[in-house]
Amino acid sequence: MKVAVVNSRISLIIDNHVVDVERASDGALSSDPETLWAQWGALLAFAESGVSAAGHPELDADALQRPTPLPVQGFGIGLNYLDHAEESGLDLPAAPMVFPKFSSCIVGPDAVLRIASESVDWEAELVVVIGVDCFDVSVEDAWSVVAALTVGQDFSDRVIQFEGGANPQMGLGKSGPGFGPIGPWLVSIDEFDTSALKLDISFTQNGVTKQSSNVEHLIFDVPTLVSFLSKRVDLKAGDVIYTGTAAGIGWGRTPKEHLSPGDVLETTIEGIGTLRTIVAAR
Repeated sequence: MKVAVVNSRISLIIDNHVVDVERASDGALSSDPETLWAQWGALLAFAESGVSAAGHPELDADALQRPTPLPVQGFGIGLNYLDHAEESGLDLPAAPMVFPKFSSCIVGPDAVLRIASESVDWEAELVVVIGVDCFDVSVEDAWSVVAALTVGQDFSDRVIQFEGGANPQMGLGKSGPGFGPIGPWLVSIDEFDTSALKLDISFTQNGVTKQSSNVEHLIFDVPTLVSFLSKRVDLKAGDVIYTGTAAGIGWGRTPKEHLSPGDVLETTIEGIGTLRTIVAAR
């Protein structure tokens, strides 16, 4: 099931057509995005009932919005790909390195990222969306509390991030306005082989590939991350986990690279879709 918010209404994306769930269900489901998690199970059942795209409008990508209500919590995971740890010159973490992605930074597809410096970097990431309130979840049960996967970017202002010297400001450096886009939609977890998650992930800047990897190379996989977090904090339905980035970030290159106004950025994950972001001057 692909679930999107189109013109502020919950919709299913079927064969590139937009099925407004309230209209298609004769009012049994609500189109209000704030009701997404309360009716997630009903949405799954509706999608599995054989609803057709026939007679529904084709998707206008410009109408897509952030595919979830604003999350209560956003979590980022640092150094979670071996090659990224190597390019950063840092030791492999013994446990997940967690930092906040403050929810005010989380936006949708085709958002404009406004930057004021030459220190903003990219990080293509798989984003996990929690489907139920939960605490103390085992690794074995972790997938049962995940509703969906989506595409994300963990944009990072490296000057702000490292202005603390030996004590980096990870949350502040990675939570500027528009620094956490997700989308273009949610893909329900039943669409994936969670026994061995293998999804290509790539990022392009103005059509030039900068990152290319596969989520199978995560150091701490999705169940480990979900369980680790849930044993320390209450997870809420709709919370998002940015699972880390692979090698190829701008500041891992020689010379260092960065985002610039006018850049067109595309982050793509196999089986999910492409998240587009436009960079402009602030």
